[in-house]
Formats: sequence, structure tokens, C-alpha cells
Amino acid sequence: MLHLRAVCPPDRTDEAIRILRAHAGTAHLVVHHGVAVAPEGDLVEADIAREAADEIIESLCGLDLDHTGGITLEALDTAVSDAADKAEEQAPGEAADAVVWQELVGRSGEESRLTWTFQAFLTIACLLASVGVITNSAVTIVGAMVVGPEFGPLAAMAVGLVLRRRDLVRQGGAALLGGFPIAMVITLGVVLVGNATGVLEVSKLADNHEVDFVYQVGIASLIVALLAGAAGMLSMTSAKSAALVGVFISVTTVPAAGYAVVAGVAGQWDRCLYSTGQLLVNLIGIVAAAAIVLTLRRRGQRSRVTERPLSRG
Repeated sequence: MLHLRAVCPPDRTDEAIRILRAHAGTAHLVVHHGVAVAPEGDLVEADIAREAADEIIESLCGLDLDHTGGITLEALDTAVSDAADKAEEQAPGEAADAVVWQELVGRSGEESRLTWTFQAFLTIACLLASVGVITNSAVTIVGAMVVGPEFGPLAAMAVGLVLRRRDLVRQGGAALLGGFPIAMVITLGVVLVGNATGVLEVSKLADNHEVDFVYQVGIASLIVALLAGAAGMLSMTSAKSAALVGVFISVTTVPAAGYAVVAGVAGQWDRCLYSTGQLLVNLIGIVAAAAIVLTLRRRGQRSRVTERPLSRG
């Protein structure tokens, strides 16, 4: 269940109440007249089934509440109520399969910005990857995969493509096009200093066969990227964030960037080129698969809404 709060101008309150009362997925409807201060108005609260959230929010936005008032959602861990149980039973579909599109757009936007924190994580991940490549440590490369924050911008681009939100596509693209070069340049500087001082010996790269999978781009790389993109988007849209860790570990975007830097310093330009290709294949594959999954989920959710039971009077 989700807890919904809507700040309504006084002339829109009755209509908002009608929308909530009419939907079978609503429980515990409460109205506080005149309590909202900024913006002024009434506060309408209700517990709603997750699978009903998207339809309800769309209807409330139809009243222009997203501009004249405000709508917020909060996840409820526990709801001990027959009314809540009935709302979940009567709402179309299953909660685990429901996509709250406004929530997804907001989450994608937050995780796709080129911020100092994003850049720091991406740079640290590339540095870890370069160390793993030089030391022939697959474990270190896996650590770099987990630290890498690149799935956020990739997911935002997929959401933007499906929902035709150019701002999300631009924002995600800017984070990737700005973040990776900066991280790779910093990694290049560290590798050059490490190689000059003997701390990181890039000459050993030719013998490091344990990490050859990073630059060996092929059809298998595309398949893994597609599967990772699909699993990642399923995780985001079903609120099962724990599955994202497995997605991170299966994607070789950051390791490929780190490998390209090390191979360039070592003068092995063929491996540098292959690693760059690996990076591009993974980025494109993840976005494509995520967009396909999102499109299928959107169509499936729309079909369930058209088949939902009659609303309450």
C-alpha cells in the first residue's frame, strides 16, 4: 500500500474526493479542510493500492493539482485493515507488477544527474577497475562493477525514450558523456604516475589472462548487456532494488573503461579499441533492453486498467 497526500485548492477538493472514492483501490480516505498553508487549500489523504496509484495520480493531475497544489506518495510497510486488504484485492493486477510512472520518472531523474557524488563514484570505480586489470584481480573488477553508478543515467535514457521525455534522455546522456571521459582522464593520470613509480606495472597486462573477458567484445557481450538492462529495469519498476546489485556485477561498462586506459598506457591499442567497443556495446544494449521491458510493462499495465472491475459509487 501507498499513502497519498494531495493539497487541493478549495474549488478542487470535492472533485479530488470523488476520484478517490470512486476507485476500488482506495482505503482510509481523510479530508482536512483549510489546513494547507503553502499553497493554501485542503489536505486530502488516502491509502491506495500500489497497482492503482498510477491511474489515481493521473486523474488527480487532470485536476491540475500538480501545479495548483501538490501530490506526494509514501510507501507503507504495514497496513492492518480489512479496508486496505479489500482495496488491494479489488485493484487491478499485482502490487509487485505495478509501475508508478511518476515515481519512476522522479527516481530516474534523481539518479541521472552529473553531480559531484556521481562523478566521484564513477571515478573510484574506474580506478578500481584499472587496478584490477593491472593486478589481474577479477575480484577487484567485480568491486568496480558494484561501485559504478552508471545504471542510473542508462535507466533515465530508457525511461525518456519510452515516455518521450527528452529532458531525461539529455540528462542521462550528459551524465555518461561527461562522467566517463572525466573518470578516464583521472584514471589515466593515476596509471601514468603509478607506472612511472613502479607501483602499477602496466607491462604485466599481456600476461593477465584472468581479466581478458573485459575487452573480449562479441555477441556474448551484447547478450549479457541486454539481460542486464532487462533485469535492471524490472528491478526499478517492481521496487526490488536488491536485484540491482546482480545487474551491476554482470555489466562490464566501468571495467571496460578502466581496461581501455591501462591498455592505452601499455601501448596495446588493439585491446584499448576492443575495450572501448565493449563499453559502447554494454551502454547501448542496456538502454535498448531497458526500453523494451518498460514498453512491455506499460502496455501490460494499460490493458489491466481497461479490464479493472467497476469502481465504487
